Amino acid sequence: MVIRRVLAPRIDFGALRRELGLPEGFPAAAQREADAAAAAPPRPAVDRTDIPFVTVDPAGSRDLDQAMHLARRVGGGYRVSYAIADVAAHVRPGGALEEETWRRGQTVYLPDGTVPLHPETLSEGAASLLPEVDRAAVVWTVDLDSEGGTVGVELERALVRSRAQLDYAGVQVAADAGRLPDPIALLPEIGALLTARGLRRGAINLPLPEQDVEADGDGWRLVLRGPVPMEEHNAQISLLTGMAAAEIMLAGGVGLLRTMPAPKPEAVARLRAAAAPLGVHWPEGAGPGEVLAGLDPSQPRAAAFVDQAAELMRGAAYTAFDGAPPEQREHGGVAAAYAHVTAPLRRLADRYATEVCLALHEGRPVPDWARAALPRLPEVMATTDRVASAASRGAIELAEAVLLRHRVGETFDAAVLDADAVPEGKPRPGRRPGGTVALDDPPVRARCLGELPLGERVRVRLVTADPATRSVAFERA
Repeated sequence: MVIRRVLAPRIDFGALRRELGLPEGFPAAAQREADAAAAAPPRPAVDRTDIPFVTVDPAGSRDLDQAMHLARRVGGGYRVSYAIADVAAHVRPGGALEEETWRRGQTVYLPDGTVPLHPETLSEGAASLLPEVDRAAVVWTVDLDSEGGTVGVELERALVRSRAQLDYAGVQVAADAGRLPDPIALLPEIGALLTARGLRRGAINLPLPEQDVEADGDGWRLVLRGPVPMEEHNAQISLLTGMAAAEIMLAGGVGLLRTMPAPKPEAVARLRAAAAPLGVHWPEGAGPGEVLAGLDPSQPRAAAFVDQAAELMRGAAYTAFDGAPPEQREHGGVAAAYAHVTAPLRRLADRYATEVCLALHEGRPVPDWARAALPRLPEVMATTDRVASAASRGAIELAEAVLLRHRVGETFDAAVLDADAVPEGKPRPGRRPGGTVALDDPPVRARCLGELPLGERVRVRLVTADPATRSVAFERA
């Protein structure tokens, strides 16, 4: 659901691309390898084109990593069939294309176009799970009991065929009307079961609205969207697969996990202390994830509480191991061991983790090229995560500055999301108090100086809007 959208004039994102050193195209040798792979796509021996998979992605997406089919099992429970694009079947180990993907690490998304991990002939063509064409995939089959517990996992290379390309908004409309397509008719039921299991484990999901910049004719829209239930249900299928992958790798003694420490007790205590002043009910015995799951982030006090909860989600990393399992093996947000394997078109690590899982599941040695890559992946992924985050953040900051540059001196209604902590109640000499505010209209989030009551609405005055530095700042009016 779109909460708010505001039209911005023409914006040049070229400077941001240059600042981040984003590549403009692929080296000729890498492009030739991709084109050759696309011209002669792999055809796995196992044929699963009888399974009517469908994809669910943001509208207009072409790099389709995942397709799903959900069914009831005879005797009770569910069968989740999840097809993941088999990127490793298209990329030759040791070749120019593999080398270039290591330089990029992941796809970077900008409003004026993506900087893809793989050439478009693969990422939006021969390797993408587009509808009504045969594609090579790694198919995960996860059997669940009636409570959503995993009772069996299989995976194999197979030929698949997606029947339809669906988008989140359309799927939500269909779900609300009770008209979901058969392949995903069970998604709300299974998603709710998996979410409930996660909350009981202690999983934490921050229901943050998504801010984005979209093209609108000759200009751009600054958009703020709230999460819709079907997005969360869809994410649960990916989490389920990632947990299954982690268990395979831990049992096999080699792999690559996505890890994060569990929330520190003192951070949970601070969040609990913030609940009552913000009007958030924290039931006795409930975990942070359960409290967050019941909030409406469109309300300013709830939004401030969610912003405070971000402190719980610190220290995410990729952790490689070969032999003894790592000391930190779980992801605090998932409250379980977890791995990235469901987005190989967009993330480098997924290709190698998937190959490890296939080998371990089939009882054969992990290929040398995949095993040797594991210890190098955490640094590459951490570096490119920072670049991707900087690109997303920079694009939004630029759009905000362009949108507001002629409105310096105006006042706006805003909600206080965060207020600076004052050590032991003593302000620092020469430092003005402040915090973070979210404007009601336009949908801008920025630094604001002044005494700010957390979770309350205030009037703020725009004092800076500079596209050259991508900076926006307010002061309390």
